[in-house]
Amino acid sequence: MTTRFFASRIKVSVLAALALALPGAARAQAVYKCVDAGGATLYTDTARPNCKTLDLPSSGATTAIPGPARRAGAPARVAGAAAPAAPSDFPKVNTSQQRARDDDRREILNDELRSEESKLTELRREFNGGEPERQGNERNYAKYLDRVAHLKDNIGRAEKNVDALKREIANIK
Repeated sequence: MTTRFFASRIKVSVLAALALALPGAARAQAVYKCVDAGGATLYTDTARPNCKTLDLPSSGATTAIPGPARRAGAPARVAGAAAPAAPSDFPKVNTSQQRARDDDRREILNDELRSEESKLTELRREFNGGEPERQGNERNYAKYLDRVAHLKDNIGRAEKNVDALKREIANIK
């Protein structure tokens, strides 16, 4: 059987369950099954061309509707259930070890920040306020403009990197 068949059966089941769960006045409302020229099926509560009215049970009795089959090995989850707590044997890091890790991380990020700031300084020096010196291989003005645009992009990227590194350092506890 195809996935489309199962999806169609699930939709009908869901609509039937909704029709049963609604108050008496809303339960009388019709449900329509529409099939378009491409063969796609749509279930709706409004009449449209090429739609047929579905005969849904109108009694107050509830109907058991099976859900989709679970994948093998997938844990059963209840909707709205909280995430499971960590097991008691889950490894924990003591505060001094975590502080040492945070200090190492801060040191690495500070090194990266210094490196990125020096790169940014060098790019700004080469950019020279938007008028970098022409190089010998740039007799063609278009090559010069391409290099200027490339420098400008690199400066913007380096500035974003510096800002991101500063945010990361500020987030370390």
